[in-house]
Amino acid sequence: MKTKHYDVFIIGSGIAGQTAAEVCVEAGQTVAIADQREFGGTCATRGCDPKKVLIQFADLMQNSNQLKGLGVKKSPKIKWKAVQKFKKTFTKPVPSETEENLVDSGIDLYHQSPKFISETEIMVEGKTITADKFVIATGYLPRTLEFKGADLLKTSDAILNLKKIPKSAIFIGSGYVGMEFCYLLSTMGCDVTMIEVGERALAPFDAFLVEKLVEVLENRGVTFIFNATPKQIKKGKKKLKLSVEIDGETKKIKAKKIFNTAGRVPAIDKLDLEKANINADESGILVNDFMQSTSHENVYACGDVSSKSLPLTPLSGLQGYIAGHNMVNGNSKAFESPLVPSVVFTKPQIASVGYSEEEAQSRYKNVKVYKGDASSWYNAQRENAEAYAYKILVNDRTDKIVGAHLLGSQANETINIFTMAINKEMTVADFKKEIFTYPSYTNDLKSMLKDED
Repeated sequence: MKTKHYDVFIIGSGIAGQTAAEVCVEAGQTVAIADQREFGGTCATRGCDPKKVLIQFADLMQNSNQLKGLGVKKSPKIKWKAVQKFKKTFTKPVPSETEENLVDSGIDLYHQSPKFISETEIMVEGKTITADKFVIATGYLPRTLEFKGADLLKTSDAILNLKKIPKSAIFIGSGYVGMEFCYLLSTMGCDVTMIEVGERALAPFDAFLVEKLVEVLENRGVTFIFNATPKQIKKGKKKLKLSVEIDGETKKIKAKKIFNTAGRVPAIDKLDLEKANINADESGILVNDFMQSTSHENVYACGDVSSKSLPLTPLSGLQGYIAGHNMVNGNSKAFESPLVPSVVFTKPQIASVGYSEEEAQSRYKNVKVYKGDASSWYNAQRENAEAYAYKILVNDRTDKIVGAHLLGSQANETINIFTMAINKEMTVADFKKEIFTYPSYTNDLKSMLKDED
């Protein structure tokens, strides 16, 4: 069988892989892309985009619940099948449109996950392929949990495609995915239990704000169990039975569905990287600032699977561009990690950018902390919101804002204002001079930077 050769072979068809491919094709190189799943990547087909479509209906329900008796007679009835049909109008066209765009650009497509068989060869669809350079952009996949009955666990894919809202559900893991879907299902009437092996939910976020979010969800009926280790899942007649260990004692919990939301890991296990001398660890493919493998000069990695990334689509696209540019032009463009805001789409939302309080305290001699509960402020009161809070960090010597942490119904948008403020090295005095629309959540940000009387 004749060996096929390309200038560049890309593994993964998400934004990172697509962007790298476009750069290389425009430079006149021969390119191929392989993916074992539908083309288009996680975000557009089974991640951020469909999740946000579904969550907006939980937001609608929660907004109505908060205003019930204040002008709203009863909460709306959500037709879940119609919601899923609407969601598919976003996800269903993605694979075919992605493939069509790639083919139109002259890129060959392979529908299987390749395996490296040497430093210059891969095997895919039963064919041996050689390439001058390779790009690994395979993203993340759910972390595998290993205990008896773990094969009965469902992942976020199953949540996104639920035909109906289950009467009860257990989530194992209280990170982004777990908390967002916990909010979604519980708001839709599901009896939810959250299991977390650690001491608290959302470990990367500010503890002051996370505690308030957890309290809100508990008041709505969600049960949180911390410091709990899953041990076994058994099938019952109508429900699944989860056994967890808490302080040396075993507790059993029943639910119709149990979801693995214990985090995601780089999708590299099936690639046989060792056969190509490609080094990787739990952070992903080890790369330098040029997105180039530290152990194989003709391999680049970008997006979630690289050791220099965060699971964010805009960052994946940037890394894909840098990888493509450097393969074409030599290593002339380095990746500089930008200031990246993060948000959890619960209601209220929790968002963060810049340094945490602990990081700021270790970096600066004196840190001014603006921290408060804003649930009595106008915007929270008019929504009858259960929680609204903030923590803003300022380098006391320079008066510059260095970190911001928000809990509120529009935190996903207002955190962007602080992102720009930090990028522009604005002082508190500078920020207070800005004029924003009133009465808006953005205008509240200035009030968060007032000294207590």
